[in-house]
Formats: sequence, C-alpha cells, structure tokens
Amino acid sequence: MLSLLRNRAGSQAGKVTMVELFFDLVFVFAITQISHSLLANLTFDGAIKHGLLLLAVWWVWIYTSWVTNWLDPDRFPVRICLFALMLGGLIMSVSIPDAFGERGLFFAFAYVFMQVGRTAFFLYAIRNSATHFVRSFQRIFIWLCASAIFWIAGGFAEGEQRFILWCIAFLIEFISPALLFWVPGMGRSSTTDWDVEGNHMAERCALFVIIALGESLLVTGATFADQQWDSTVITAFLVAVLGSIALWWIYFDSGVERAHHRILHSQDPGGQARLAYTYLHAPIIAGIIVCAVADELVLVHPDHASTAGLFAIIGGPALYLIGCALFKWVTNDRRAPPLSHLVGLLSLIALIPIALLLHWSALAISAATTAILIVVAAWENCSLKAEEK
Repeated sequence: MLSLLRNRAGSQAGKVTMVELFFDLVFVFAITQISHSLLANLTFDGAIKHGLLLLAVWWVWIYTSWVTNWLDPDRFPVRICLFALMLGGLIMSVSIPDAFGERGLFFAFAYVFMQVGRTAFFLYAIRNSATHFVRSFQRIFIWLCASAIFWIAGGFAEGEQRFILWCIAFLIEFISPALLFWVPGMGRSSTTDWDVEGNHMAERCALFVIIALGESLLVTGATFADQQWDSTVITAFLVAVLGSIALWWIYFDSGVERAHHRILHSQDPGGQARLAYTYLHAPIIAGIIVCAVADELVLVHPDHASTAGLFAIIGGPALYLIGCALFKWVTNDRRAPPLSHLVGLLSLIALIPIALLLHWSALAISAATTAILIVVAAWENCSLKAEEK
C-alpha cells in the first residue's frame, strides 16, 4: 500500500503545500470571529472566555500542523481528511460568537470531531510504522478522548458549568504534551519519538502569525473605510498600520530565522516544536488579536478610552512582547530574554498609571504603545547589526 507519510528527502522536504494554505483560510475566519466577538464583549468575563476559545482554535490548528508535518497532504486520503477538518473548522468558527450560548454543543462537537477524528486517521495512516511511533500517538489519542468527555459535557451544560467543564477539557490537552502524554500501563512518550521536520514546523507557525497580522490589517482597513475621515481618524489609522508593521518587524526581522535554524539543526526537534512553537506561539497570536480589537476601538472612539479599552490597547502589545521574548529566548543562544523586549514590556506597564492619571485619549495611548513597539523593533535591529560586526 502506498505510504501516506511525507518524503523527507529532496528539495521538497518540509514544503508547505497549497492544500495546507487552503486549510488555513478557515482559521482566518476563526480569528475574525474571535476578535469581533471579543470586541462586542469587552469585559473581564468576556476576555477570559474568548481567551479559552482562542486557545482551542490554536490547539486545533497546531495539532493539525503536527500531523501534516508527518503526513503528505498531496496524498488523496490526507487531502480528504483536511477537507473534512475544514468543514469541522467552519462549524466551530461559526459557533464562536455564541459558543457560551445556544451554539455551545456545535462548538464542542466540531472541536472534538477535529481533534479525535484527525488523530484516529493519523493512527490508521501510520499503522505500519515503527512501534514506538505508533504507541506515542495511541497515548495522544487516549488523552484527547479523555478531554472530549468534558468538551461534550460542557456543550450540554449551561452558564458557568460550561465554562468550568471546558476549562478542565482544555487543561487536560494543555498539560498532556508537557507530561509527554503519560498513560498508566503505557508509560510516556519521548520528544525524540516525534521526528519533526523543522523547516515545515517553522514555516507553518510563521504563516499563522501572518494570518493573524493579516486579519488585524483587514479589521483596521474595514473600520477606517466606515468612518468619517477627519484628521483624528486618519491619525488613528496611521498609528494602527505602523503598529502592525512594528509587530511584523519584531517577529520576522531576525527571531524567526534564528529559531528556524535552531530547530533545523537541533538534536531534539520534537522538544523544540513542543515548547517554542506549540506553547510559546499562543501568546504571540493572542497579542495580535487583542491589538486588532484595540485598533478598532481607537478608530471608532479615538477621543475616549474606557478601562477595558485601556487594557486592550496596552495588553495586546504586552502579550505579544511576552510571547516573542520567550520564543526568542528558548530558540537562541541567550541567557535571558532580549533586553529590548523586557524594557518594552516594562514601558507598557508603566504606561497604565500614566494614562489613567493624565486621562489620555484612546488615540494617545495607542500612539504611545506603537512608539514603544517601534523602539523595540529598532533596538533589536541595531543590536543584531552590532553583533554582525
């Protein structure tokens, strides 16, 4: 029987395929749903619940990227699997705005279908592979089935019970890679069992960052087009665009290439993929989404910043810098996170009392956060040029 695994030899090894990019379009929609829904529910409770939904969306996507790191998406059965996952992803995405309301069961079933169904297909695809490889994913399947119980139970529950059950479900999935998917009687996996193709993993996660940044620009452009164009709104638009450029620069100017080199030459690429790409990319994506929400707030209400708006405007860049700092720390030869990122983070924190005391407008706060991001990007760029000399 023709193998469904990728060919790891030759110039096409690790190449991201067109069907994977097609699959990603579902997640453009999912991110848009999350940002719009969060904007409509910009409270502490709304932030916590949408944070959980974002983590669920990220977990589905990153687990699928792990699977396509091994399976060849150009094989017909794998393609059909991805198309089925796209359908599940669309149902999940449509359900996001009312996931804690009437569409909770749809969200839960779609999520479980994607997580458990994809892993079952993967086990079928690798059934003739090495025993340790198959056993590793049998453990993953067991953990996902355990979490599925709580996802489905939460879908049937209501109110805070749903939130608690879904938190338990996600916690099971979140800790399982850190525990190496230990199962009684089966032991635990080893990161060396996960023979990750570094090129593919690094490129897939970089593309998801591009997806999130693209959604941010889409929100900015659409919101700006609907406003009356005066000097204040035009300034808010320029600040938002400059902020997005700074976000791109901080991630892509150097960190992504160094991380790519590290995982490509690592003795344990599975361990690198677990920590740097599975866990530490989550705050990066969350930061971009919160920045998109903040940009829309500033464009619509540039003269006024509510408490929730203040924390969105500052919290988005802060989350992003935390994620990027940790990502660069574990994927580079550093004894500590980049100093530029730490100073930028402290500056953002210091901005909170200043903005509250001086009653800054939303536009003023946004301009300050953008200036901080630009300084961080420029500082790191200059530091790297100094190192090269």
